[in-house]
Amino acid sequence: MRISSGQEYAAKIINTKKLSARDHQKLEREARICRLLKHPNIVRLHDSISEEGFHYLVFDLVTGGELFEDIVAREYYSEADASHCIQQILEAVLHCHQMGVVHRDLKPENLLLASKLKGAAVKLADFGLAIEVQGDQQAWFGFAGTPGYLSPEVLRKDPYGKPVDMWACGVILYILLVGYPPFWDEDQHRLYQQIKAGAYDFPSPEWDTVTPEAKDLINKMLTINPVKRVTATDALKHPWICQRSTVASMMHRQETVECLRKFNARRKLKGAILTTMLATRNFSGKMCLSLALYVSRKQEIIKVTEQLIEAINNGDFEAYTKICDPGLTSFEPEALGNLVEGTDFHRFYFENALSRGKQGPVHTILLNPHVHLIGDDAACIAYIRLTQYMDASGMPRTMQSEETRIWHRRDAKWQNIHFHRSGSPTVPAK
Repeated sequence: MRISSGQEYAAKIINTKKLSARDHQKLEREARICRLLKHPNIVRLHDSISEEGFHYLVFDLVTGGELFEDIVAREYYSEADASHCIQQILEAVLHCHQMGVVHRDLKPENLLLASKLKGAAVKLADFGLAIEVQGDQQAWFGFAGTPGYLSPEVLRKDPYGKPVDMWACGVILYILLVGYPPFWDEDQHRLYQQIKAGAYDFPSPEWDTVTPEAKDLINKMLTINPVKRVTATDALKHPWICQRSTVASMMHRQETVECLRKFNARRKLKGAILTTMLATRNFSGKMCLSLALYVSRKQEIIKVTEQLIEAINNGDFEAYTKICDPGLTSFEPEALGNLVEGTDFHRFYFENALSRGKQGPVHTILLNPHVHLIGDDAACIAYIRLTQYMDASGMPRTMQSEETRIWHRRDAKWQNIHFHRSGSPTVPAK
């Protein structure tokens, strides 16, 4: 939105017609908290306007997008860059804590950049789950946050306070350094068990090039006991941050960038970072339930697509036919523009060509998968498929194709009924 001065702002618009009294209280709390916070690393609230049926929260317009998306677009990214990123996040968290505010939902989606300019400031956003505390008060404020970033004390339903934000900072710093999270499991119960046990490590080879000081700061942040967990004040005094130029490595971390790119794609569409809460910002239990079902269904489509691609990579025709409808139709480069029906056409490639010219394992990445749900029993997924392999001469090769697949659910099983593929043929060129 633009005002008469020509300055542009972002507006969060809330339809208040059907809000409960409790939801109104949450909205008032969010506005009250945002008014308190005035810091260069926090998205600033400029105005809170109530009109009949609607409420407007007017914020800074930040145009740089997500920090994590910016990192994967950089030509150079080092441990020192990660140090600078987490320093800005910690500065924002410190200001919140000094003002008696606990964010409770620190995660990549809420870390934005002020602009597209190089070196733009990191901005902490979205205080919809934030709470106000008195000093170092610990209390049970409800189960709120995002699964992979929840602290042990929240999962144990113990009293909690400011240290929950520092735990989330530890998770974020871990990801900034290697591109994947310290705690992960498709099963949420097992994920929570990992977190409560503090079961993370620094595996080789990716962590071998990370300095001991960086690992030390992560360990201090991911301390199970919140009383012993490092504070924002002390974290900012850590040598890896305040002596960055001499302590943090300047080596480009290409593997981190590649892992982070995949992590970004998965968190966007697999719902890995779906906020689960009883104190929900969606203001409606029914809405929260339907959103969870919606995201879960999208997860299913991406997972079954990955299984199908794995069957192709392994040359496993039997597994492939179990996932595909017998009447599968397709357009693909090998068919020279003709519509193919059934799987016999594909059988030829499985039996004669798929492994030819490839040596060793085949690695596939689905980039930017977009899922469209079509009712309860149908879905469409579109993505870019990158396939990496070693050719017969031992040279690394990469193939790219653009694919769209239509899925239909029968007897609780998803089956691929149609796909359209362009780009590189399945069989590598000789």
